[in-house]
Amino acid sequence: METSDPKKPTDYLYTGRASVMNRVKPVYDVTLRLEKVLSQETTPKNRETIIEQVNQLVELRGKQMEKVFPPFSNEEIQLGELLLGMNRTIEEKMESLFRDLKLEMKQVKKQKKSNRTYINPYEKVSSRDGKFMDSRN
Repeated sequence: METSDPKKPTDYLYTGRASVMNRVKPVYDVTLRLEKVLSQETTPKNRETIIEQVNQLVELRGKQMEKVFPPFSNEEIQLGELLLGMNRTIEEKMESLFRDLKLEMKQVKKQKKSNRTYINPYEKVSSRDGKFMDSRN
């Protein structure tokens, strides 16, 4: 008696891929998780963990997207259109997150400079003040 593998049909139409919905659904799921992480309120205390989570999810999403290739079914096309809309929202949230991070970094740099000036106010004063400089020597 012949046993056939249910995952691998023997007819000539078999493409070696999983079901059509399984190719786009993981990308959609990771995108939902990414959107949820970016929707959290960002504070200076939790920003680092949010950025780490975003990096991990973006890497995972990239790996999942490599598995998606044509031809696409109607269900995949609809899910892809949802993904495009979600992607725009995610990009805006990521830009906002990194804009806030850059702003905070500028503020910290300015604060360090201010503290250094307070500690040593004469650090940048030129030592030539009050001296006569002969230009011939």
